[in-house]
Amino acid sequence: QVQLVQSGGGLVQAEGSLRLSCAASGSGFSINDMAWHRQAPGKQRELVAQVRSSGTTNYADSVKGRFTISRDNAKNTVYLQMNSLKPEDTAVYYCLANAVIYSSGRQFQYWGQGTQVTVSS
Repeated sequence: QVQLVQSGGGLVQAEGSLRLSCAASGSGFSINDMAWHRQAPGKQRELVAQVRSSGTTNYADSVKGRFTISRDNAKNTVYLQMNSLKPEDTAVYYCLANAVIYSSGRQFQYWGQGTQVTVSS
């Protein structure tokens, strides 16, 4: 049983900052990669940022230099620090965790509930 609970998000003006967090709860699992995706109305969900268990990160070109993904393994939490926000960043943001369930040794993807980020001009 893995559950991801997101917090943060809201309304912010352009050039403002926002910090999202996503905490995994439960037991009997080990988290590998964690990521943030977003989906704007009428558009496909896209990868925003990813952090692997090794610490390696990658970002969508549209957010490079502005967003930072980080994780606290002791808390099973991933963060997304968003700076210099633009109206085009407006979307529902979802966290994703790839977790191995000990009992089966299989990896599954778990999604957070999503949180709205709205950037006004």
